[in-house]
Amino acid sequence: MDIKNLTVAVVYGGKSVEHEVSVHSAGDVCQILSSKCNILPIFIDKKGHWFLQKKCGFASASDVRVTTVAGGEYPLQTSEGKGIDVDVFFPVLHGTKGEDGTIQGLFEMMEVPYCGCCVLTSAVGMDKVITKIIAGVNGVPVLPQVQLSAGEKPESRLAEIKKLGLPLFVKPVSLGSSVGVTKVKDLADLQAAVNFAFKFDVNIMIERGVDRAREIFCGVYGDGQNAQASPCGELVPSGHEFFDYHAKYIDPKGCIAKAPAVVPEETEKAMREYSLTLFKALRGDGLARVDFLLGGDGKFYFSEINTLPGLSNASLFPQLWRAAGKDYGKILEDIIIAAVKRAKTLKKLQTDKE
Repeated sequence: MDIKNLTVAVVYGGKSVEHEVSVHSAGDVCQILSSKCNILPIFIDKKGHWFLQKKCGFASASDVRVTTVAGGEYPLQTSEGKGIDVDVFFPVLHGTKGEDGTIQGLFEMMEVPYCGCCVLTSAVGMDKVITKIIAGVNGVPVLPQVQLSAGEKPESRLAEIKKLGLPLFVKPVSLGSSVGVTKVKDLADLQAAVNFAFKFDVNIMIERGVDRAREIFCGVYGDGQNAQASPCGELVPSGHEFFDYHAKYIDPKGCIAKAPAVVPEETEKAMREYSLTLFKALRGDGLARVDFLLGGDGKFYFSEINTLPGLSNASLFPQLWRAAGKDYGKILEDIIIAAVKRAKTLKKLQTDKE
């Protein structure tokens, strides 16, 4: 299938603490795809307003306000009512309202093809606790954790928390990019870490830490059961105790990327197999990145799955595939083609009993 005649709306920004990361990712995606198909850069500001841009980026005076239309002839229209035709939507949105199934649900209501995982996979993948449950059921090694909901105090679960041992990692359940994450080495610091995590989510998790953990990543892409896993990569924090948001996005020397990662052959093989196992168990489609924690004792554990990982040229996902000798532009094409094929398959399904 050739995508040169397709109009692809790349959607980015959004009401998320990962807004800036999203815009950065989308800039490279738009640049790569601009020579392959017709691109419509669609920016969502932090208030949730949608704009058609001349060039992917942050808000500018030339932006044209647009709205989404469910069930109409055109999925987008200007404030003057002019329809905008779109063949495929390519969300490059990270975190809340972009990676959690909400915008995927909007695309379903609009009845338009869209890239990446479906509503169910996105929603479940965004929830670290539920994903770990599914991973564990499918034989993927996971770490124990204690979950707290809004209003719960760590004191009420202190016996369970103490059993986890130290260090602990306190995380929002449904956020990425290490936002709101704190490493706790003393229980006296637990309450402050819990308070910080609750600033970003109504559910948080307190997870057992891994001694001398290395963060290993594996990319996955493809249409569902035919997906393939990349060689593993690693991000090594430089001058930071762990790979937090500051190390990832603020400190220019905060981390060093290694692709492929230097890990034992059997460990990499197992991680790649587990990545595919989880992706298929979640009914994944299009793309994802699966993250693991590798301890100094050689044992490793599933950490999280990102159903819309960073897609800039400097992000891990493209680096992992380049390490495998793959052309990143071709991978983006394949993701678009998979979206079109999935939409055609779903369209054939009956919507009534007759």
